[in-house]
Amino acid sequence: MRVQRLFTNKRLIRRGAPPRVRNPFVSFFIFEQSCDYYFQKTQNTKKNQITNKKSKEERMQISKLLQDEPVASKNLECYRERGYTNEDLLPKPQEKRTMSALNFCTLWMQSVHNIPNYAAVGAFLLMGYSPIYVMIGIMLGAILTAIVMVANGVVGSKYGIPFSMHLRATYGKAGAQLPGFLRGVVAAICWYGIQTYIGAKALEILVGKICPEFLTFGNKIPFVGSHIPIIISFAIFWLLNLAIGLGGGKTLNKLTVVLSPLIYVVFGCMSVWAISCAGGLSAIMQYHATVQAPTNYGLGLFMMMVVNSVLGVWAAPAVSIADFTQNAKSTMAQLKGQIASFLLSYALFAFTSVVILVGGSLFYHETITDVLVIINKWDNLPAIAIATGLLLLTTVCTNATGNIVPAAYQLTALAPRFVNYKRGVVIAALVSTVLMPWKFMANITGFLNLIGMLLGPIAGVLLADYYVVKRTHIDLDQIYYDTNSSSKSAYSGTNWISYTSTILGLLFALSGQIIPLLSPLTQISWIVGCAVGFVCQILLSKVFQPTMAKERK
Repeated sequence: MRVQRLFTNKRLIRRGAPPRVRNPFVSFFIFEQSCDYYFQKTQNTKKNQITNKKSKEERMQISKLLQDEPVASKNLECYRERGYTNEDLLPKPQEKRTMSALNFCTLWMQSVHNIPNYAAVGAFLLMGYSPIYVMIGIMLGAILTAIVMVANGVVGSKYGIPFSMHLRATYGKAGAQLPGFLRGVVAAICWYGIQTYIGAKALEILVGKICPEFLTFGNKIPFVGSHIPIIISFAIFWLLNLAIGLGGGKTLNKLTVVLSPLIYVVFGCMSVWAISCAGGLSAIMQYHATVQAPTNYGLGLFMMMVVNSVLGVWAAPAVSIADFTQNAKSTMAQLKGQIASFLLSYALFAFTSVVILVGGSLFYHETITDVLVIINKWDNLPAIAIATGLLLLTTVCTNATGNIVPAAYQLTALAPRFVNYKRGVVIAALVSTVLMPWKFMANITGFLNLIGMLLGPIAGVLLADYYVVKRTHIDLDQIYYDTNSSSKSAYSGTNWISYTSTILGLLFALSGQIIPLLSPLTQISWIVGCAVGFVCQILLSKVFQPTMAKERK
């Protein structure tokens, strides 16, 4: 009873400590209880300290990721003395970073509503699946694209460096030449020409509605693989693209701010027209194409193809996004702006593209996969002019943001002593014309698939290197090494780990064209290439990075 009373002392229990007793018969028992209590208390304290330390480290990591590191003026002067005289290659100081979250939000919103994107949606509808599945696939692709764009853009917004220096941080100066060439020359310039040609076709339709004689000018005499009306339209649209490209980011920001609201108004009105013509939204959602493309794809693979298509459209900008995010006022600005841009714009696009194409097909009693065909069937000239004009402007903005600007910056990086940004724009425009992009249109699907195969692994390697290998830290002082010095730098040569990872990702993406059993991989080439490049970069770095570090020492 005495022991029981001792252990039921309420005051002592409230304090949480073992009771004090004077009875010698229970002293040992109480001592044992005391040892257990203090041992548990000590262990819990240590555990809490460790947990708090981990949570603090995690918070610091997140803060470190989002915290910008603007370059100081003295550092810029130091880099100039080291031989970096081209201002386009230097980190952007804070006072020159002018792009807010709103600018990033409007930057990509208008780029979604371009003619090739509508053509891609039409191709997926042609496979016979429900329009709802197409819309879901588009939104899933938009979410993944937003994640990739934001994640890869952190390097530019945090340090203010362009894409060419981002490549150097991963591949080395010599190693950055090939990925930079693939993105800035092969992908950007070829895409520049194709987008210009697609816009020229839309312009030809518009001018033909206003002046029908224009379509018969030259009696369609063959001229460099095409006919005179389309060549004239191409020249006009080419000059417009050139002017926007020379204007740079300031011109784009002004244009996109005005253009984005117009997109909502015009395509919203077109959607209302399509719904009314189709007999209601339910008729559109129950639509199945009468002329279906032959396919053996299951629903899962079909959804992945739609997602891959969205990612593939942004394959090039996702790699070189640092050229834009280096102008961001902060990392949070580009994060909020880009996420809002992709989610809002693709939510609108997924709905309007399906509704317009399906509604037009039901109204005209034929399967239509091209939005220009629907617009061309209208008999209202002002409506045709507004819709076509808006598509032309969105194509211009898409061309500028995705092709002109990256091509100019990459040409600057390849030949910094002879090429600056404006010269790069002119060179890219001229080369895109010489390539005769109307020739590529014969196999546009194969070309797009090839671009995804080439750039998917590069995106995966860049992400893995920055977030896993480098743990979100880049030493600018090492990247901007002294070019006048004879001493070797870790970034002056080639990072063979990154090169090997890129090649392995490319081989896996190409495997579907070599091995028939793996042919479905060809349809999701960007996803496969990016995933393989990401994993290989991590694994090879863990195995070979310590050895390479010892060799450099």
